[in-house]
Amino acid sequence: MNRTATARNPLVPTLVFAALATAIVSSLGMLLVPSISQRFDVDVATAQWMLTVNLLAGAVATPIMGRLSDGPHKKRLLLASLATMFVGSVMAAAAPTFGVFLAGRVLQGLSYGIVPVTIAIARRYVPPEHAQNTISTLSVTVASGIGIGYPLTGIIAGIFDYSFAFWFGAVFVLATIFVVWKVVPSGPDGRAEQHPFDFAGSCLLAVGLGSLLLTISEGPKWGWVSGTTLALAAFSIIVLALWVRVEIRLDHPLINLRTLKQGEVLLANISAIALGAALYIAMSVSSLVAQADTATGYGLSLPVFWAGFVIFPLSVGSLAANRTVRVLAKRVGMQVMLPVGAIIMAAAGTMLWLLHAELWEILLSMLVFGIGMGASYAAMPALIARSVATQELGSSVSFNQVLRTVGSSFGTAISAAIIATHPGLNGEASPESIDMTFLLGALLCIGLGVALLADSARRQEKWKR
Repeated sequence: MNRTATARNPLVPTLVFAALATAIVSSLGMLLVPSISQRFDVDVATAQWMLTVNLLAGAVATPIMGRLSDGPHKKRLLLASLATMFVGSVMAAAAPTFGVFLAGRVLQGLSYGIVPVTIAIARRYVPPEHAQNTISTLSVTVASGIGIGYPLTGIIAGIFDYSFAFWFGAVFVLATIFVVWKVVPSGPDGRAEQHPFDFAGSCLLAVGLGSLLLTISEGPKWGWVSGTTLALAAFSIIVLALWVRVEIRLDHPLINLRTLKQGEVLLANISAIALGAALYIAMSVSSLVAQADTATGYGLSLPVFWAGFVIFPLSVGSLAANRTVRVLAKRVGMQVMLPVGAIIMAAAGTMLWLLHAELWEILLSMLVFGIGMGASYAAMPALIARSVATQELGSSVSFNQVLRTVGSSFGTAISAAIIATHPGLNGEASPESIDMTFLLGALLCIGLGVALLADSARRQEKWKR
């Protein structure tokens, strides 16, 4: 049944619900590292692999799912992905060993690739006059949902233990599967073009991107100039260069790199890397400050039950911004919202750098961060959607999603490197390393904001001529 969504059709809320499920599952990580370390009797560095393997799986799965979402079987792909996430959540919740737990986290990594699928479904079935708002909402939902998922994770883990947080994720995904099965149009999409799948490009991107993210994630532990790090970095660069060569030559590649010639697509992708890094720095270091002991000179000594609420204002700000963007974009254009969002995030990053000694200061900074993030993340997929053909939307948006993940990895690695090279007396992060890391996040947003404003001014001047 290939029907088009109407105002009375629950398709859009269903897609938002699916995107929210991915956010909930994605948030089952950072706050639980200490709990996983104790449960499986591994050191914290080893427990961090629960984040690394999840990130690697997501980075590999996202572009593949994005390309498949351009095909005719969108609903089947979404249901299969959600079912895999459900199995992964159950495995992580009931894991008897650390190895089984990591396997569950790998399956949960598919959550990163679901948003491009929901966007492709929206582009196909939502009326054109509502499609852009829907796409913006879906893009923001993931980041906003993380701000909801962190407090939920903290509450559940604080009252019970870590396994209940994963059981909650499994139940949420199961409910999503039922709603998607009932609401999303069934049957193949008759408008979708069918082309041979790019297996060579998929394999090369998986190997190259996986190697790169592994280098970034483990570089601080191995040493940035160690033989292992340098060899793996060189290998990933060679493989990715070969992937680019293969993709350019194909008529129907996994990711159409020719779309990068579109100025708005290129800006959205560059922004994804920089803002992804800045956002992850703000979230991870704020969580660290919240849980650190007051004896460190910067910690707030919050238990895990309350630490997750530090990120909650991020959701409030991003949801408010998403609604505002819909109104402002009609007057000033969606392209203006990206530099505006980056500048707002720069202001939030500067606030975090200068003011993080009190809880209210961090909460206020997270709220402003959310406002900037809501504006920026709503603009990115909308700019891509109006610059590429419908047949390329899934792969183009998924590539933007991959770059956000890569940016987050850079933010994680650089933060870890700064903290590792400036330790405190007892091995914890020093006040100097916290300040330096927050400053880096602010500089990323400031630099991007200035570059985007300069580009916007150049475009306006060109248009006047």
